[in-house]
Amino acid sequence: MLKVLFLTMLTLALVESQDTEETITYTQCTDGYEWDPVRQQCKDIDECDIVPDACKGGMKCVNHYGGYLCLPKTAQIIVNNEQPQQETPAAEAASGAATGGVAASSMATSGVVPGGGFVASAAAVAGPEVQTGRNNFVIRRNPADPQRIPSNPSHRIQCAAGYEQSEHNVCQDIDECTAGTHNCRADQVCINLRGSFACQCPPGYQKRGEQCVDIDECSVPPYCHQRCVNTPGSFYCQCSPGFQLAANNYTCVDINECDASNQCAQQCYNILGSFICQCNQGYELSSDRLNCEDIDECRTSSYLCQYQCVNEPGKFTCMCPQGYQVVRGRTCQDINECETANECREDEMCWNYHGGFRCYPRNPCQDPYILTSENRCVCPVSNAMCRELPQSIVYKYMSIRSDRTVPSDIFQIQATTIYANTINTFRIKSGNENGEFYLRQTSPVSAMLVLVKSLTGPREYIVDLEMLTVNSIGTFRTSSVLRLTIIVGPFSF
Repeated sequence: MLKVLFLTMLTLALVESQDTEETITYTQCTDGYEWDPVRQQCKDIDECDIVPDACKGGMKCVNHYGGYLCLPKTAQIIVNNEQPQQETPAAEAASGAATGGVAASSMATSGVVPGGGFVASAAAVAGPEVQTGRNNFVIRRNPADPQRIPSNPSHRIQCAAGYEQSEHNVCQDIDECTAGTHNCRADQVCINLRGSFACQCPPGYQKRGEQCVDIDECSVPPYCHQRCVNTPGSFYCQCSPGFQLAANNYTCVDINECDASNQCAQQCYNILGSFICQCNQGYELSSDRLNCEDIDECRTSSYLCQYQCVNEPGKFTCMCPQGYQVVRGRTCQDINECETANECREDEMCWNYHGGFRCYPRNPCQDPYILTSENRCVCPVSNAMCRELPQSIVYKYMSIRSDRTVPSDIFQIQATTIYANTINTFRIKSGNENGEFYLRQTSPVSAMLVLVKSLTGPREYIVDLEMLTVNSIGTFRTSSVLRLTIIVGPFSF
């Protein structure tokens, strides 16, 4: 149990006003007080501040109305606040005890009262005006207390400056701010005080000379995260575009425009303080950087498709002419109609060429020739009509692309039967009226047909290539013809 030693102290006093017969003005104060000419009343002297070494032996000095206490540094002070503390006016008892406080003028041992405050024996208090009240409280009459009602209410009392007499004959504070009797400037705020008033600048302003000027909070960073806007008496924070104020009205947080208000036509990507739009494949951003426009791939290049490019939203498609099909998305490949479906009769054979097909007779032999093998017609020696005709005619078919590069070797002719002591010569017998072809002999028994002029299709050429065979002594002569049908396709592929 903590034991606290209390040194000399006086009890809390409840001050009662003495009956007065007339208004009394005091200009002299008792010990421990001094006259305040401004407020026209006595005010307490702080002995702990003006008396050197007021307390000895490591004691602490505690000022109180009209006196002071020397207490141990571990002492606790319990104040009875049943009555408000007031400065003791003139003619108060020399003991210095005041309302709601603690004072000391002589030495005595005291204890704690259950109701609060300190108690002391009546013998510890000096002065004839002191008497012991209930619970050993010290009660002293104070005829000059401005807050007490005189015994005779009909008599007027004199109140200190800043106070006025109420209807109950009590001195009460004058609120100069409400009454309008203050002299504060129009740009100042009146603050009422006990017995007086004060003029202050409103929040957000500071006094400069006699005027209140605005405080520029933005000049003393860091008030705002990004932007500070000063206003009369205050300020507010702003954020840069792409940011918004957080709940603390100070920090700026990024706005995710892709979630809040997506303006992109296709793809949106949020970045710090902004966003960017992107387009799907086959589109490009328009000038507003928000919408997407289709890219016409067919206009950007003429080599995208082998035949025809067709632009579509976000893409392009390659097309091929009739008789061809698209392979690998861009290339045209001939369709072999002879392998799929054709309209040739049973006595006809189907011959496919670039971009189409033709039907030729399965037996191309004409009288006096007879068919001896596939595509080979022979004129019999026994037939007199065959004496001036080639001994045999072989039918061949080939297809070439239009606008083929020249010169170009396109077909080789070769003897199938070789006779001893014979000489073979080759020539173009017919079908070369415009000089598109040239036959170059490559060996005694073979020759190469050369294309020397570019051909444009679709067109069909029938060229007879003849091989003459003569013996070395000139007693034997024969010939054979290879009838070559050349079909030029309509395109270069």
